[in-house]
Amino acid sequence: MEHAFLEGIRLFNSQQYFEAHEALEAVWLRAAGEQKTFLHGLIQVAAAFHHRARSNRTGFESLLERGCAKLGTFGTAFNGIDLVRLMAQLHAWRDYLQSTSPPDSNAPPLPQIRLIENVPRH
Repeated sequence: MEHAFLEGIRLFNSQQYFEAHEALEAVWLRAAGEQKTFLHGLIQVAAAFHHRARSNRTGFESLLERGCAKLGTFGTAFNGIDLVRLMAQLHAWRDYLQSTSPPDSNAPPLPQIRLIENVPRH
């Protein structure tokens, strides 16, 4: 698996969302087809959580929704990523945002991207 892709995941899991966005974008620029769409979804999710960290709720909601829409088309796993787990975490955030003025104390845990073994990589 490409180093920049794995680095993007590591940065995302370290809550360095802007840096994750940049690392994944470097891979996205060279990708094609489904791989490009998948990476775009991950990039949008990373950008969404970057907006959250900067207290930009509108940007957070918009990018989270768009990233979820893209990633949701890839089933249970793609490119070695456990999408069942990731999508469950992202949906918890979508539900949280739909509540009325949610206080941060009730926020779900920040999502983590998990790799799964023995899954074909695209």
